[in-house]
Amino acid sequence: MIAILLAAAVAAVDLAARAWAKTRLPPEGIETGPVDLVLGYNSGVAFSLGADAPTAVVVVVTATITAGIAVAAWRVAPWGSRTLRAALALVLGGAVANLLDRCRDGIVTDYLHTGWWPTFNLADVAIVLGGALLVSSMWSREELSPPSVDRSHSAEGSA
Repeated sequence: MIAILLAAAVAAVDLAARAWAKTRLPPEGIETGPVDLVLGYNSGVAFSLGADAPTAVVVVVTATITAGIAVAAWRVAPWGSRTLRAALALVLGGAVANLLDRCRDGIVTDYLHTGWWPTFNLADVAIVLGGALLVSSMWSREELSPPSVDRSHSAEGSA
């Protein structure tokens, strides 16, 4: 349940920030230090990959990937550690936010800019942080598979 709330919070905060950026961010942006606020749009996925692909194809592919992440999170929830569940929730929340934004007009709104990296958004940050947590959680052997099931009391084992 907490993982669902985390995913929903990530998506909600990012979508609210996008709405603010679209309506309130001045055309010249706002310098804030290492990460400036600059409005940008991406019709592709990460690093504008697939920007020339038909919008419907990009939406279907990203929706399929997002659904896969949701299924993985649902399947891991009963046995996964907090770290693993948090990682999947961050990735799912970011993916959902990007998908919902893309479904409106075929593009993703970005608003964070470093000057040396492509413009991105909070959903992208959540996806990257979730991915890093996912990788770090894999170092623990018990997090790689669900707990074993004791089959000694199954119908086949009883006489």
